[in-house]
Amino acid sequence: MTASRLFDPLHLPNGVVISNRIAKAAMEENLADEDHAPGDRLIRLYQRWADGGAGLIITGNVMVDRHALTGPAGVVLENELHLERFRLWADACRSRGAQAWMQINHPGRQVLAALGQPARGPSAVAVDIPGLSKAFAPPRALSELEIKALIERYARTAALAELAGFTGVEVHAAHGYLFSQFLSPLTNKRSDRWGGSLENRAQILLRTIGAIRQRVGPTFCVAVKLNSADFQRGGFDAEDALRVVEMLNRRAVDLVELSGGSYESPAMQGQTRDGSSLAREAYFLEFAERIGEVARMPLMVTGGVRRRAVAERVVGGSVSMVGLATALAIEPALPSLWQAGQDAEVAPIIVPWKNKALASLAVASVVKKQLGLLSQGKRTRPRTSPLMALIGAQLKSRRQAKDYRRWISRA
Repeated sequence: MTASRLFDPLHLPNGVVISNRIAKAAMEENLADEDHAPGDRLIRLYQRWADGGAGLIITGNVMVDRHALTGPAGVVLENELHLERFRLWADACRSRGAQAWMQINHPGRQVLAALGQPARGPSAVAVDIPGLSKAFAPPRALSELEIKALIERYARTAALAELAGFTGVEVHAAHGYLFSQFLSPLTNKRSDRWGGSLENRAQILLRTIGAIRQRVGPTFCVAVKLNSADFQRGGFDAEDALRVVEMLNRRAVDLVELSGGSYESPAMQGQTRDGSSLAREAYFLEFAERIGEVARMPLMVTGGVRRRAVAERVVGGSVSMVGLATALAIEPALPSLWQAGQDAEVAPIIVPWKNKALASLAVASVVKKQLGLLSQGKRTRPRTSPLMALIGAQLKSRRQAKDYRRWISRA
């Protein structure tokens, strides 16, 4: 394989062309403005990534329901009220020629108790993280009418994203969020048409894709972020992922991004709950190459990639794109540096604490610290203390949760 493949264009099934094989993958920024819309800081952050040379920019979570956020200060898109701000966001993402896709999501049961909102999921199965379980609101099972309303919410948000100038959406069905919960037998205990067999558990995802396709134009991209596995014993596994991709083959899906894990088993950060061993970089490549044998749409792998040689290896086989997240939070110009022939790399953020859940939170806190610095036009400081970053993030989250509760009471 030649290094040039990393910067070859990628032609998607709907005819859209992505200029290179590097994507800025989604990260949760918690940088929405007081209206839970994209403000100046968020737009400035995405301009940094656009200037950095990625061919595809995928936003962090945009929530389809203001009552269901993955975290405080999250962006919400339910109506046209603040659509001009979303247009500015899309313009920034596209300013250097990148495709701009909005990741749309619902947390399901993974709702922080501090937000003061009820949690809803496929079943009343609470989040189980030793020492942190009380941080999440106890969930109740969604009704049939609520499931249908949620499908419509996703379609509405996708249509608004297109109206704002985004070129696609990515439906988040990984990391233990709502659709991931439906797919997993550990969190989906339903006995109706939305539970039981994998085909039933996948229905909400498949119907949402169909509903979105009915509301958007043919060149508007629809992608899915899917777990290669949950990395929890008895949960959604690699065989399930392969079968879901086969189902997606029959839908108009332009790309599938493969990741893994959940809040309970943060494999997306290289840690698992079931004891599985993950590679130090490109965590999910082995799974993706197997799924690539059946996938009819391009595949993208995200998870731990921070060196050019590894990125080249990812796109050297059946995988078409490589997603960078933490690496671009530290060095947003990495794609441009690689294209210029530099072997720039980013050191991993390692928090060797025994408590994996706290270590995962600390890693996320360090990353969010970098996002905050970039959003202010400052240089990153990846060697910041994980403990101090965690404490600072928790204090900030409390303030933001309080602001959110005031906002939702007026909404």
